[in-house]
Amino acid sequence: MANVFSNAGSHSIFSWGNLGDIKEGRGDLGEEMPVLVYRLMQYTMLDVLSKEYGNDKANEFFRSAGHLAGTEFSHNVLDLGVDFPTFVSNLQAALKTLKIGILRMEAFDADTGDIVLTVGEDLDCSGLPITDETVCNYDEGFIAGILEAYTGKVYDVREVDCWASGDRVCRFNGKAR
Repeated sequence: MANVFSNAGSHSIFSWGNLGDIKEGRGDLGEEMPVLVYRLMQYTMLDVLSKEYGNDKANEFFRSAGHLAGTEFSHNVLDLGVDFPTFVSNLQAALKTLKIGILRMEAFDADTGDIVLTVGEDLDCSGLPITDETVCNYDEGFIAGILEAYTGKVYDVREVDCWASGDRVCRFNGKAR
C-alpha cells in the first residue's frame, strides 16, 4: 500500500495522488463514511495538539492543514481557468456533491478581493453543542487555500459566525493581502 506521504529527509510531503483509488480500495464500503467518524479524527487530533502545543498553536496547525487541503483541492478538483461566477458555481457544486457543506456567497469586492461567504450544514460543526466559540479553523485555511489558488492573492480568512457560537451557518470573512 502506498503511503499518503512521501518522505523527503525528516519532512513528510503531502501528495494528492497518494490518496489512492478509494473506489478500488473500498469496493464493499464505498467512498462515503459517517460525519461522526470524520469528526472523531478531527476533534481527537485537535485535543492532542492543544494539550501538546496550546489552543492557539493547535488552531494554527489546523488552519495550515486546511490551507494545504484547499490549495490541493482547487488544483485537483476545480477548474481555475474560468470566470469568477463560474468558479463560485463550480465550487458550490463540488462542496455539495462531496457533502462538505452548502456554500453561499454573500459579498465580494472585485477591487479588493474581500469576500464574505457562508457554509451551511458544515462538515466540521453543524450540530455541535453551543460553546459560544467559533471552531472551524480548518475551514478557514481550506477557504483561504481555495481563494489563493484561484486568485493568486494570499488570503486571511476568519470565521465570524459558527454553529458552535449559536448560529445556524458558518460565516467567513476573507481579506486579500
